[in-house]
Amino acid sequence: MAQTLLAVLLVLVGVQTLPDLARLRDFSWLKFWLARWGGGAAEGSAAMVLLLPLILVVVCLLIQGALAQVLFGLPAFAFGVAVLFYCWGPRDLEADIDAVLKAPDSDRRHAAAQMLRPEPAMQELPLESSALVEATFLSALSRWFGGLFWFVILGPAGALGYRVVQLLARHPAFIDETNAQQRPPLERAALILDWAPAHLMALTLALVSEFDAVMMTWRDYHGAHGKGYFALDLGFLGALARAGIDADVIAGDGYASELNDPLVELADARTVLKRILVTWLAVIALLVLAGWAA
Repeated sequence: MAQTLLAVLLVLVGVQTLPDLARLRDFSWLKFWLARWGGGAAEGSAAMVLLLPLILVVVCLLIQGALAQVLFGLPAFAFGVAVLFYCWGPRDLEADIDAVLKAPDSDRRHAAAQMLRPEPAMQELPLESSALVEATFLSALSRWFGGLFWFVILGPAGALGYRVVQLLARHPAFIDETNAQQRPPLERAALILDWAPAHLMALTLALVSEFDAVMMTWRDYHGAHGKGYFALDLGFLGALARAGIDADVIAGDGYASELNDPLVELADARTVLKRILVTWLAVIALLVLAGWAA
């Protein structure tokens, strides 16, 4: 667990200090293997396309296990850092938020806001506070917290498997390579992988913002939609994000008019997401300390 924490910290530092390395996050090689293994958009079966990320996870686990036996595990540690960095993002969420906040005019601000969409293929994102906050939290789930969660659970294989499934299910470059039979299982797999980190994000949001507002919104959301907490419906995260950010703006002595200011709420969303990330890292650090003390 200590190596996991150190790897995450190194990746976070690398993301901040070496932004140009983001160009290395190139998953175009997936198209080749998707065409060969998935059978192509015309004839590939759902089972075949789902086996592709599974095979990549198994191969990654084998490499990880082999490297762990060499030089006291240092190559395995370096491999984990490299894979997590590769699977982070792929775009820099903070840079995309800054582009919106610092845009010189409304046209360029609207264009910059489109980079905050969690799915490139989704409809155009309006420059409204509720839409921006919801999109930013969903993007944070995909770019930060989903990969981080599965990295902590399964190591580099978990981060790679999560990113590959997300790309195959939701990125236009890969959706075009699949057929109608393959897309629903891929989307379901993506939702399954998002379920646990999304709920952990929601619980942490309640702790770092307004607990009562978030928990009440969570309860009301499930009551209104008639679905249990184990349903693969992640719409609650957007609703909780809006409630939590509104409450946080008010708690920070914000005026009522600021609740409808997209720039104020977007800036606060970035602050709250950083709090969530720091809280996750603090929990991992506590687990490390508990392991040392045991």
